[in-house]
Amino acid sequence: MKVRDIAHSRTGDKGNISNISIIAFDPKDYERLAKALTPQIVRRHFAWVVKGEVERYELPQLGALNFVMTQALGGGVTRSLALDPHGKCLSSYLLEFELPDEQ
Repeated sequence: MKVRDIAHSRTGDKGNISNISIIAFDPKDYERLAKALTPQIVRRHFAWVVKGEVERYELPQLGALNFVMTQALGGGVTRSLALDPHGKCLSSYLLEFELPDEQ
């Protein structure tokens, strides 16, 4: 099962920082997302683009996780040569993450 099967996402940017929110469709799936999407796992998933740290903020009342990724946008919108300098497609990439089977 992929993250997109149980959650949706929003992405934002500020300078060279990207943030991605993962929001469970059903609050009962929040714990599964929180267990699978650690900052280390997300950092590894984005190793090709994130050169800084990944911090995770938990919003259990909303069934959401927010990941703040530093040094992730090639210097920021006005400095990056990337086709997606705002990093909007990064949320789609995280939604494609394969969740481990529940134990």
